[in-house]
This record gives sequence, structure tokens and C-alpha cells, in this order.
Amino acid sequence: MNINGQDFILGCSAIGAGLALIAGIGPGVGQGIAAGHAASAVGRNPGAKSDVTSTMLLGQAVAETTGLYGLLVAMLLLFVRPLDIYK
Repeated sequence: MNINGQDFILGCSAIGAGLALIAGIGPGVGQGIAAGHAASAVGRNPGAKSDVTSTMLLGQAVAETTGLYGLLVAMLLLFVRPLDIYK
């Protein structure tokens, strides 16, 4: 089995894209925890529902950027052809 440089780079790009998508696990867990705590806070104090909801949504939007950056890196690694600059 002969692996040339181009095949090696494309394989490493695919592995890197898979590793970059692992970045989506953290925001998913964090957002689930935040939503659970917000639901329990609203259950304890229903009058603060709007404040709790707005704070939770802002925090989830900030947390989601990590997952989106991971997705962006994965898409770049998969669909941008790094070997075309050498032709």
C-alpha cells in the first residue's frame, strides 16, 4: 500500500474535521445544564420568568459560539482543498 503526500494530507484533514466536531459536545452539555437550572429557577420563582429566560438565552448564545467555530473549522478542513495551491 503506497500512500503519497496528497492522500496523507487529505486523511489528516478528515481526522482533524472529526476532532473539530467534538467541540460541539461541550456547548450541548452546558446548554442542557443551563436550561435545567433555569427551569428549576422559574419553578421556585415564577415571577422572575422573563429575567431568567433572557439571561439563559444570552448565556446559551455565547456558549453556542464554541460549537459553531468547531463546525466552521470542520467545514474548512473538509471542503477547502489545501492541495490546489500546489498545482
